[in-house]
Amino acid sequence: MTITIVGAGLGGLALARVLHVKGIDAVVYEREPSREARGQGGMLDIHSGQQALREAGLIDEFFAIARGEGQDMRLLEPDGTLLLQEDTPDDAPLARPEVDRADLRDLLLNSLPEDVVRWGHAFESAGDGLVHFADGSSASYDLLVGADGAQSRVRALLTDARPEHLGQNVVEVGIPDIDRTHPDLAAMVGRGNYWVLGEGKSLSAQRNGDGRVRIGLSFYNTGEDWLAGSGIPFDDPAGARARLIELLAGWDPRFTALIAACDDTVMPRSLTTLPIGLTWPSKPDVTLVGDAAHLMPPVGEGANMALIDGALLGLALAAHPGDFPAAVGEYESEMFERTGAAARMSAKMQELLMSPDAARRLLAFFQPG
Repeated sequence: MTITIVGAGLGGLALARVLHVKGIDAVVYEREPSREARGQGGMLDIHSGQQALREAGLIDEFFAIARGEGQDMRLLEPDGTLLLQEDTPDDAPLARPEVDRADLRDLLLNSLPEDVVRWGHAFESAGDGLVHFADGSSASYDLLVGADGAQSRVRALLTDARPEHLGQNVVEVGIPDIDRTHPDLAAMVGRGNYWVLGEGKSLSAQRNGDGRVRIGLSFYNTGEDWLAGSGIPFDDPAGARARLIELLAGWDPRFTALIAACDDTVMPRSLTTLPIGLTWPSKPDVTLVGDAAHLMPPVGEGANMALIDGALLGLALAAHPGDFPAAVGEYESEMFERTGAAARMSAKMQELLMSPDAARRLLAFFQPG
């Protein structure tokens, strides 16, 4: 019985790892040509996803790469008012540690036999037990698992739902080796997460394990065409930095100094989500994990849900050997309820971030009463 996984993201790799631990073979097909083909993004806040790493037998290795100090938080308003500063004690439990996405992906990849992941296979279509790739090759499957992210092509086998624009556009920039190149800014940002919220915008600066500070500038209540009309020249990094500083007019000079110090990496991102509580009629030979199943606002739940999806699907397949319909039905029933609740919570947090008084409302969230 062939289990074919499309996508070597966190959900697909967690599934492959749990199946491997249970002695069940699976193959992962990934469109990227190699594991080093592109950067894997910034830090992840892994909390409920620790459950999946325990099932995968990787929790000790995870704690070895996790950054407890990444739990630090600083929250400010655009005029420079510091609303909250939380510094994590060195002996604090790793309840919500940050980890580099690339390190977590490497941990999962390294836990699998080398031939499990087949690189350079871009999914095109599937049916009648065959999956077809862009290079003309094909492979058989008895169970096809779409772990191919926000723009999943496997999803179309189960539902007509498509991601819709969230009303948020992001420009990502960053400062490499900040402790050496800009020690004053490094001290300001601190060891973890640095948030400035207000006026329909936010600046989030996040310390990565490699010494880079990754900065995301979010523009809320904006349309899907906003980036094109923003006046940000993405092909001219110096001009892009200058325009971003203009868009933060009136903000404390310390915040615009962060933008001025960034290197030439300027990445636009237009954010989308799937409908909250998305479900579909269960099929015996196809299912989804991660963003392919429940793309939600990026407020800290997506990666955790993907890890849990992969682990619980793997456990269900091990509990029902050879009975894919029973395993898929059990997995999807739990997944729909769990991720629907996470999506509703994420939507409430997103509504908070998009509000005019976002910083004060976020402060009340972190310090109720």
